[in-house]
Amino acid sequence: MKIFYILIFLTFIINSCGQVEKGNKMEYDKDNKFKKSTDSKNVDLVDISFLTMSGDSTSLIEYKGKIVLLVNVASKCGFTSQYSKLEELYQSYKDKGLIVIGFPANNFGNQEPGTNEEILNFCQTNFGVTFPVMSKISVKGRDKHPLYVYLTENSSFSGEIKWNFSKFLIDQNGKVVGRFAPQTQPNSKRIINIIEGLL
Repeated sequence: MKIFYILIFLTFIINSCGQVEKGNKMEYDKDNKFKKSTDSKNVDLVDISFLTMSGDSTSLIEYKGKIVLLVNVASKCGFTSQYSKLEELYQSYKDKGLIVIGFPANNFGNQEPGTNEEILNFCQTNFGVTFPVMSKISVKGRDKHPLYVYLTENSSFSGEIKWNFSKFLIDQNGKVVGRFAPQTQPNSKRIINIIEGLL
């Protein structure tokens, strides 16, 4: 009888450990360059890799020394027309050191269902987008990309992404210096003032 209880106890311990391991399971992106875990505070934002539309691995280190405006974009959203303002902002400040980067995401209302090729074609054909648009990612939920794990959990502007076209402004040293709601236009005085203050 004693052995029976010992076996039950050991079974409970093994199952519990398995659940903990499953909960903290590392998740890799398509190029296996990075991993997401519950311990992400030691990650440097500029070192987190992501994929370009052509499938190449890159990171914000490529844009060090520039001001970066990150936006989670979608093609079938009420805010999709902001692509025009994002492109105007990019054209106005790109020679002074601004880069705009779009991250397509299908987390809200199935408003970005297309393939990478379809998304890029849509942006370029309808809005003349020339700023970088990266490979589609997730910005919320269990499969949240590590870049957005950092932005929403470890930056000074934490909090879950609530909708498409949320905006993060990152300075020349890779520090997050501003966050703006989807309703905030890319050419708003709030965003322009911070950009010009950093130049």
